[in-house]
Amino acid sequence: MTTTPVRTRTRVGIVGAGPAGLMLAHLLARAGIDTVAVDVRRREEIETTHRAGILERDSVRLLVDTGVSDRVLREGHEHRGIDLRFGGESHRIDFEALVGASTWLYPQTDVFVDLADARERDGGDVRFGVTDVAVEGVTSGCPTVRFTDAEGRAQEVDCEIMVGADGSRGICRDLVPQDRRRRYYREYPFAWFGILTEAPRSSEELIYTGGDQGFALVSSRTETIQRMYFQCDPTEDVTAWSDDQVWDQMQSRVAGPDGFRLREGPIVNKTVLPFRSFVQEPMRHGRLVLAGDAAHTVPPTGAKGLNLALADVRVLGEVIEQALATHDLDLLDDYSERALARVWRTQHFSYWMTTLLHRLPDSSDFDVRRQRGELESVVSSEAGSRYLAEAYTGWPAG
Repeated sequence: MTTTPVRTRTRVGIVGAGPAGLMLAHLLARAGIDTVAVDVRRREEIETTHRAGILERDSVRLLVDTGVSDRVLREGHEHRGIDLRFGGESHRIDFEALVGASTWLYPQTDVFVDLADARERDGGDVRFGVTDVAVEGVTSGCPTVRFTDAEGRAQEVDCEIMVGADGSRGICRDLVPQDRRRRYYREYPFAWFGILTEAPRSSEELIYTGGDQGFALVSSRTETIQRMYFQCDPTEDVTAWSDDQVWDQMQSRVAGPDGFRLREGPIVNKTVLPFRSFVQEPMRHGRLVLAGDAAHTVPPTGAKGLNLALADVRVLGEVIEQALATHDLDLLDDYSERALARVWRTQHFSYWMTTLLHRLPDSSDFDVRRQRGELESVVSSEAGSRYLAEAYTGWPAG
């Protein structure tokens, strides 16, 4: 028996209800524009997926100033700098002194919870746990997203503008025909071996190590759960590593004359995180616009993925409001141009910081020594340190 779909009409359809999709829905609601957001994941699934947790200053302002939540200020951990550690010594990059800014340690899962709670508080239409998602008519006058909802009912949502915020594995980026898009890739020949450990913090701020000792990142999630990484081969098998072997590797990469050691504890999760860069241009096709990982991904070294997605939708919200008010959808091209300008600046910074700290498999002695010289140049030069601080804390949204 054929079931007649339940039809809904909205102004903006959003495929993907992660932080980018929900933030866009929130911003548009503040402008009086109704939306429907759908996601194949259940809310509980998104809430329990551990992701990066460093927010730029403008990402924090976006959450607080638009009325999502001020929980980041109450429960987040402000970082006024980072340590670059090489040659067994730490060199602090003081964000506050260099650029008058800071970042905040605040897990992406908490950002999602704040946004999901805000949409529920404000009566937003968000459908989690849907299946069989299909998007049609993005070059027509009425795009449609078809899906089966979590209760098994067929649904069709018609809209004026369709937003693809469904991540790097979603369906929306492929809706742009091959002859209308250009894709830029970079695959890196290394990955991060990441662990979650039940241990106290080893440092109040992030530590990035590089140079002769090899890359490692000492990060945190909470007072009792820490996140750490070291460079590895992309094919590394995490099951082949005992906890003692992991800690030996981490400790060797931070060791130095100052006697610094990581505080150890049981390892509750191990994973390998591959590295890749991706950009698709343009970010608009017909009535479809892409945002966040659907349009671009960056290596995790500079903590830019979530922040770049939020920067996208900040611009997109403004442009959609103007386009709908003036009935001029060509303004969507302005979004693509403005967003891509920041995307490529971010790609450069993420690539630079990645190559600054990681060693390529075929590195020569010259390459290793040159890299050490670059690290020394960054920490000994106010101009070099200032660039790192400015890019890491985020370029002003204006």
